[in-house]
Amino acid sequence: MGEFIDIVRDRRSANKFIENIEIPRKVFDDIFYELTSAPSAFNLQHANYYVVQNPELKMEVYEAAFRQYKVKTSSAVIFVTGDKEAYKNASNIYEGSKMLGILDQREFDDIIKLINDLYEGWGEKFQHDEAVRNSSLSAMLFMLLAKDKGWDTCPMIYFDQDKIRELLNIPDNEVPTLMITMGKMDTTSVKLRGARKAPGEFTHFL
Repeated sequence: MGEFIDIVRDRRSANKFIENIEIPRKVFDDIFYELTSAPSAFNLQHANYYVVQNPELKMEVYEAAFRQYKVKTSSAVIFVTGDKEAYKNASNIYEGSKMLGILDQREFDDIIKLINDLYEGWGEKFQHDEAVRNSSLSAMLFMLLAKDKGWDTCPMIYFDQDKIRELLNIPDNEVPTLMITMGKMDTTSVKLRGARKAPGEFTHFL
C-alpha cells in the first residue's frame, strides 16, 4: 500500500524533460500489458494508444502541438484516443465468456442487446462522451504505470486535432482524448506544487 501511495504522491506533470533519452520498448510493453486491467464500461476497452518516438515524426507532432517545448524535449509523445464505436465489438469481447460457460446464450444475447440499445439509443453524443470518459480512465492508469517504471509524464490537450489525425492516421471513429509527453523530468525546472483544494472543498457526503 505504501508503495502505491508514493507513486501517487510522486507523480506530477513534468514541465521539461532531459533530451535524448530513449525509452526502451520493453518499458512500453510492460506498461501496456498491465494497462489491459484498466476499467471500461461493459469492458468495451475504448482506449487506443499511438506512441510517437521517431524523431522526424515527433518534430511534426511538435509543430502540430504549437511548438510546446515539453513536446520537443520528451522521449516520446503518446496520443490516447477513445473509440466511439467500441460497442460494435461487444460480441467479440463477450464471445470468450460464452465459450467458457461464464455466460449462456440467453445471457450473451441480453448483454449484447443492452449494449447496442444503450449506445445506439442514446446517440452520437453519448458515444463521444463514453469514448472520452473511458480513454481518460485508461490514460490516468498509463501515467501511474509509467511513474512506477521511473518515467515522468505530462497530460496535454493543446494540439491541432485535424493535423494529428492526419499525421498518425487516426480513424474518424476515434476521439483524440489526450496527448501525453513522457521522459525523464529535468528537475532543474521543478517548482512547488500549486495550491490544492482541501478535501472538504470537493467532497460531498449525503
